[in-house]
Amino acid sequence: MKTLLNKLTAALPPGTVAVAGGTVVLGAASYVHLGVAGHSLSTQALANVSVLWTIVMSVGIGVFFPVEQELTRIVSARAVLGHGAAPVLRRATLLTGAILGATLLVLVLAAGPVADLLFHGDRALVAALGGAFTGMAVCYLTRGVLAGLGRFGAYGTQLAVDGGLRIVLAFGCALFGLHSALAFSLILAVAPVVATLVTLPALLRAVGPGEQIAWRDLAGGLGLLVCATLLSQLVVNAAVMSTKLLAPSDSALIASLLSALVLARVPLFVFGSLQASLLSGLTAAFTAGDRPAFWAMLRRIAMVVAALGLLGGVPATALGPWLIEVLFGIQDPVLGRFDFFLLSAGTVAYMFAMVLGQALMVFKRHNLQLLCWALGTAVLAGVTLIPGEVAVRVIAAYALGSTATVLAMLAALRLSFPGAAAAAGEAPRQTADAGAPGVGAVGR
Repeated sequence: MKTLLNKLTAALPPGTVAVAGGTVVLGAASYVHLGVAGHSLSTQALANVSVLWTIVMSVGIGVFFPVEQELTRIVSARAVLGHGAAPVLRRATLLTGAILGATLLVLVLAAGPVADLLFHGDRALVAALGGAFTGMAVCYLTRGVLAGLGRFGAYGTQLAVDGGLRIVLAFGCALFGLHSALAFSLILAVAPVVATLVTLPALLRAVGPGEQIAWRDLAGGLGLLVCATLLSQLVVNAAVMSTKLLAPSDSALIASLLSALVLARVPLFVFGSLQASLLSGLTAAFTAGDRPAFWAMLRRIAMVVAALGLLGGVPATALGPWLIEVLFGIQDPVLGRFDFFLLSAGTVAYMFAMVLGQALMVFKRHNLQLLCWALGTAVLAGVTLIPGEVAVRVIAAYALGSTATVLAMLAALRLSFPGAAAAAGEAPRQTADAGAPGVGAVGR
């Protein structure tokens, strides 16, 4: 067993283990937060929290997670070339503030319709949604720089503090009798801000002076990446929102779907610990011109993703209907084992798409990444809109949309980089020749 664990650790990108602990805490916090809410709130209030949680985990991540990804890629490449990250942090802060301001402005202008359509007219939940977006903006900004600099200890600490606070605050709401959707929703706003403040000193100590970065280099691919990430979050979170629109009065199905998705997406929480270190490692290898290391890392991560899919999918398929009843207080589960199988299959395909999307991103092919997610979203929409039972349609749409995205990304990598397989098997001599910055992959 120890040998197996050592082999698995060796297959992971550097920094993964340091992030893993914080990812576990943050992932567990999602279960605790929703589980305590499920046992504390009425069905309608839980449905409101479920919808808000889904929006935060889809729109919020779609808008602000690309900031972390671009900063990780840019700062990691600058580190290889010996440039400090302070200029990047200053301009990225202004850019992130502008994105947040625009997002909050849209939310304010549409507060009435959003409250009526999604939260049964409760405008306080719209305000809580804005607070959650603010928390995501500050945490993803700082995490991107920390990951690019290789400060994965501080990165993992921020994740752990964020998750720990969500757990403490969720139990606090239950113990003090705060049986309101607003109280449980505000947790998503408070925890990330506090976690960011805790790790801010470590970030400021790590950034150093360097050459100024052009706005074009910082924001050039961000728009495409935001669109691609929004589509990716639409694919992974559309089931709950689609059900809310197609069957707005079926609160039991909405709550059951969210709980089932949380269970089926357990591997995604573990995969989260790979993303920052994977992008940083791929970028460093690409910038240094070490193409064999790049493709070898990609192959190893693909095997890890397959293992995660099996370890998470089998228990979710076998025990899913029972677990959502025990863990989330769903008294009358409306989903069966085959539903959980499709949700788990969709999760595995989604993780493969995320890995391949990062490879395209390192190659600065943000446009191809966006096209692939657009194709997956089109498949998802087509399956969702066909006649039939709502639950079957939205679950099958998730699985088929994710699979279509993976196939499109494989084709994009194959067509764009036909020599990829050969590059992965290049001799060490060629690697050494390409190892200097500005030579090899970077120079070409």
